[in-house]
Amino acid sequence: MANAADLRRLALALPGTTEAPHFDRAAFKVARIYVTLAGDGQTANLKLTPDEQELKCTVAEEIFKPLDNAWGRQGWTTIYLPAATEADLSAVLEMAWRHAEPKVVARKRAR
Repeated sequence: MANAADLRRLALALPGTTEAPHFDRAAFKVARIYVTLAGDGQTANLKLTPDEQELKCTVAEEIFKPLDNAWGRQGWTTIYLPAATEADLSAVLEMAWRHAEPKVVARKRAR
């Protein structure tokens, strides 16, 4: 079972990640926001591609749900932390982080 403290620890361990308030949530970003944590610590919204979102929501529908709006159609996905393992959370955070890292960093990492 993952929780808000796990999300915060794992996200801040990813290179360049900072935390800042974002409306009623905590946002974690590098060049862009890639995850926001709800105030109650039960859910977080992650930026995935639509294909990644479809896979996650199909394979683990008890953990992942697309946001029910235009952001969801762009890949933003909710993770229900109490249903997720720390391994689930770590993997999806890294996936979302890769979409938000600066392109120059991504190119250097690819070399």
